[in-house]
Amino acid sequence: MAHEHKLAIFRGLVKFKSNTQKIWGVLIFLTIVTIIEVVLGIIKPESLMSNVLGMKALNWIFIILTIVKAYYITWDFMHMRDEVKALRRMVVWTAIFLILYLIFILLQEGGYVFDVYKSGYIKRDF
Repeated sequence: MAHEHKLAIFRGLVKFKSNTQKIWGVLIFLTIVTIIEVVLGIIKPESLMSNVLGMKALNWIFIILTIVKAYYITWDFMHMRDEVKALRRMVVWTAIFLILYLIFILLQEGGYVFDVYKSGYIKRDF
């Protein structure tokens, strides 16, 4: 399997894409996204410090870039691109749902903890 090649089409020409090329492509893509995250984390631009849906825009960018990286890792390293459409949807949609649910829980609990530290004991009824 190490010498297996993937068929790729570039500008109408049929070419074979080796696994080595795929690995380098994945490495470059994930490196670029990670560098963007690190640079934004170090610089923290003032324009991204405004609140959007209860959280700073910069935090939303971090969440979105993390989801993009997780999706791409699933797509490439778990070989989802080669699976049937139904299996791809089940795996990806389940992961997206769980990530969104985790974000919701973190925002709810984080807001509660912030309110407790800010003004003492608070009782919330949902």
